[in-house]
Amino acid sequence: MEHNEQPVHPAHPPDDGDPEDVRVRERIRAGDREAFGALYDRYAHSVHSHACRLTGDLSAAEDVMSETFLAAWRTREQIDPEGGRLRPWLLGIATNKARNHRRGVGRRLAFLARQPKPKETEDFAEASAERLDHQRELAAVRAVLDRLRQPEREVLALCVWAGLDYAQAAAALGVPVGTVRSRLSRARTRLRGLAGEHLEREAEESGRSGRSGWEPRRGRGEVGGRAAFVALPGEGGSR
Repeated sequence: MEHNEQPVHPAHPPDDGDPEDVRVRERIRAGDREAFGALYDRYAHSVHSHACRLTGDLSAAEDVMSETFLAAWRTREQIDPEGGRLRPWLLGIATNKARNHRRGVGRRLAFLARQPKPKETEDFAEASAERLDHQRELAAVRAVLDRLRQPEREVLALCVWAGLDYAQAAAALGVPVGTVRSRLSRARTRLRGLAGEHLEREAEESGRSGRSGWEPRRGRGEVGGRAAFVALPGEGGSR
């Protein structure tokens, strides 16, 4: 069971290592700012994308990214000179930082919900419809993901979207590989069920308002986007 887990140190990713990471890790451990800058340039986008998926907030993701690299610099001496890739280590730090930011997400969402909607003009009706379609898709994803348990949400972000394998995700989260497998399996099952519930509810509401929630608009890919949302990779997608 998960309460008996023995944590895996996130600074020791269990793989053969990336050649570029191997070249800079000892320099980073020694406090070489130029080497750390190269690490930032290489992985900042990946860390920011991961933070966006976990927080659902671009501003919070920027904060998480900054705090991640600050924490990485402060703990640089913990990097194993013989270890593997540094990306899982950074994503593990980012996951911890995102947990802290999510504590205030309820207050931020409540504030945004009270803000008046921007006025729309007829001249930009088509562009506005495109933006609303996109916002509706994002809202659907967030509504479902927020109903997952935090550990399931995190492993889904690491294995499915960040592309880590089971061992790398285990190192990033500080849990055994078997725990990652079980969490990911539960997340996939739960996510498919929640997505179906959400889309059925949206279809009913759209029917009451006179608009079909399932009829695709020409050139906008609504059906493709929704199908991709629930069609997560199978167990063969991560090893």
